[in-house]
Formats: sequence, structure tokens, C-alpha cells
Amino acid sequence: MDEHPSTATVLDAGPGREVEGSGPAWKAEPVPHAVPLNAEPLNLEPPNLEAPNLEAPSDEELNQQISEVLTELIRHAHDIGQSIATEFGLTGSDAMALYKLDAPMTMKELGLKMGCDPSFITSVADALEKHGLARREPSQRDRRSKNIVLTPEGVTVRDRVCSELTARAPWCTTLDTSERRCLLTLMRKMLKSRGRR
Repeated sequence: MDEHPSTATVLDAGPGREVEGSGPAWKAEPVPHAVPLNAEPLNLEPPNLEAPNLEAPSDEELNQQISEVLTELIRHAHDIGQSIATEFGLTGSDAMALYKLDAPMTMKELGLKMGCDPSFITSVADALEKHGLARREPSQRDRRSKNIVLTPEGVTVRDRVCSELTARAPWCTTLDTSERRCLLTLMRKMLKSRGRR
């Protein structure tokens, strides 16, 4: 029987390098370059994607921001009204009067609703009559004054104007019912403060 050599060859020792001793090769001296990596614990926490906390604005800054946003919102609502009026061949004032005429009323009452001078309301009523949307008729309460009353065509156009406004107004398109109720409450609260100091 042939005798086996008593040396074991290290696989990664390179050509011609041998290790003395007996036993299998896995008991040989560890390979120098096979150094175990320093295993660090994995961070399994999700990254914090939240924005950093911003400092709350001061009262002065808050009031300034409210003024700027409110001004922009009023301008946006005005542009929507003008656009709708143009689509129906009316001026913004004519469309506003049509919207306010939810029932027969005197010129003075319409002027108060629109916040306009009576002489201006006369020109608005003339325009609505010219378009066949309204007519003047004697008031049942005071025969000396006349009411502005919508014609059947005026009622139809008014309904269409209201539908367009509902479809485009930002408080209708972006706020849900509870938010609109809250907005209305806040606006009424502010309006009650008129005249106070």
C-alpha cells in the first residue's frame, strides 16, 4: 500500500506553498486575505419623510397672508362671474342682478342687494328688459313704485347662470359640505363685526 504524504496543501496559498502537518486541508492555517467583514446591524427603520417643523407665523404675518389670499380669492370669483356673464351675452352687473332677482322686488331693494346706486340699477333694469329677461310692473305694496320681475326666459337664464356658478365657484368645487358650512359661519361672523371698532 502506498503511503500518502503528510502535508496538506492550502487551496489559496499559491503555487508551491505547502503547510506541514497532518489532517484534512480545512484544519490548515486560515487564508490571510479571507478576513471576515465587520457586520453592522441593518437599519430597518423607514426613512423620515416628514417635512421639518416650520415656525408658526406671527399674528402680523398671519393677517398679511389672510389679506393676500382673500384678495386673490375675490379676484378669482370676480373673473368667474365675468366669464359666465360673457357666455350669456351679459355684463357682470347684469348677471349679478339676474342672480339676485330670486323674487319680484323694487329697484331700491335690488340696489340694496347689489350695493349699487339706484341710478345704476335703472340702467341694469333697462339692459335686462332689452334682453327680454325682465320687465317692470307696478308694486302690489306701493303703486307709486315698480317691481322688477323676471320673464320666463329670464327665469331660465337665471337657472343656467346659477348652475354654471355652482360648477365653477371654488367653494363648490374644492370644499365638502361641512367645510362650506364652516366657511359660511366664519364669513357671517366677520360680517356681523361691520361698524365695530
